[in-house]
Amino acid sequence: MEKINALLGSLTPILLIFSGLFLSARLGVFWLRHPVKTLRSILKKPKAGGVSPFRAVTLALSGTLGVGNIAGVAGAISLGGFGAVFWMWVSALCAMALKYGEIVLAVAHRRRERGAPYGGAPYYIRDFFSSKNLPRLGMALAAFFAAVCAVEVLSTGCGIQISAAAEALESGFGMPRIAVGIFAALLTLYAAGGGIDTVSRLTVVAIPVLSVGYILISALLLIIKGSAVPTAFAAIFSDAFDMKSLFGGAFGFLSCRAVRFGAMRGLLSNEAGCGTAPFAHAGANTDDPAEQGIWGLFEVFFDTVVLCTVTALVIIVSYGEVAQYAGEPIKMAIKAYACVLGRPAEIFLSVAVAAFGIATVVCCAHYGRECVRFLLNGRRGTLFFGAWIAIYSAFAAVGATLEMQGLWAVSDLTLGLMTLINLPILCALSGEVVLLTRKSSVKNSSSKKY
Repeated sequence: MEKINALLGSLTPILLIFSGLFLSARLGVFWLRHPVKTLRSILKKPKAGGVSPFRAVTLALSGTLGVGNIAGVAGAISLGGFGAVFWMWVSALCAMALKYGEIVLAVAHRRRERGAPYGGAPYYIRDFFSSKNLPRLGMALAAFFAAVCAVEVLSTGCGIQISAAAEALESGFGMPRIAVGIFAALLTLYAAGGGIDTVSRLTVVAIPVLSVGYILISALLLIIKGSAVPTAFAAIFSDAFDMKSLFGGAFGFLSCRAVRFGAMRGLLSNEAGCGTAPFAHAGANTDDPAEQGIWGLFEVFFDTVVLCTVTALVIIVSYGEVAQYAGEPIKMAIKAYACVLGRPAEIFLSVAVAAFGIATVVCCAHYGRECVRFLLNGRRGTLFFGAWIAIYSAFAAVGATLEMQGLWAVSDLTLGLMTLINLPILCALSGEVVLLTRKSSVKNSSSKKY
């Protein structure tokens, strides 16, 4: 698995960057050219009833915020150096167009059951090949994607997240890890059993509160350590373009540790391009795919450019005190706050990491359920949905006692495979994304053509 992950770790940054640049060029990077008008399109009053676009966003964010923003950043710095942060930024900028595109396609290709919309990447993958008169190939590839995604949400969305949550509460309060797992399992049984509506009702409250609190405490620390912040930025840029790292191997730039770990952890953080977020956005109560896609731009910016950056700066300005925890990313992140702000910060971070992690566990149960729905193709859904939720909840309880190292390897493998399947299809369907953007109120909000 290590050799496969090393290959995927080299291929994924290439595919992310070039696919992102390709789709950005086709869309004319309208979100950068018309930022105010783009923002205005997501502030419109939502339609009444169902899952609102904002609730869909908080559901998607609950699936990305957490370990990727905290342990993922700490792990990227430990493995790839300070320069890995720069490549997280690069992956985020390229990923904005990708997340926009996959959300647009998810909404455009979704299905309905008793009036409620649902969908995700497997549906537009299958539809693409059907349009090329290759329905069997499309079904096989979409089913493989759904199966890999189910493994991904078990390893990344459940295992890594609950292990991180348990580690944080054990480190901060001495709480038994299995107790954290049992709590997450019971919460998952309750929320996931009610479908997207119940899950999104939880995330619409939890995610904004946790995010604001995390930003405020990070800002306070960076103000206190303000003199070290410019040095931290300088270290990020100098390490990113270190010639030894850049040209040290046969493929230099594309295989250097900073690029590999920065891009992969950036992907873990915002999940753009791998095809998971469309499961959340497909359920939004909207008639305009492009308007929902704008929320994807916001997700990537907030998740990686904002939250991951403040986490990285906090770790770098305190790196001398926390470098000893390089093999324990959760502890490294928590201690970076505690060594400046003391025990209150350690308590808050322990709770925040646990809350983010458990929110992701609950969200990814829904993603897995949608994968099962696709694989079953509507047959005996209730029985198998119940079986999936039971298995997933049991894994949440057990996962709290597992170490993250092996789970990270599975996570890198599944995310890499999903990305390698999803991005070529996304690029092939880019013409449809452009057409839907031009037809929508997003385009009509500007007098200029995107």
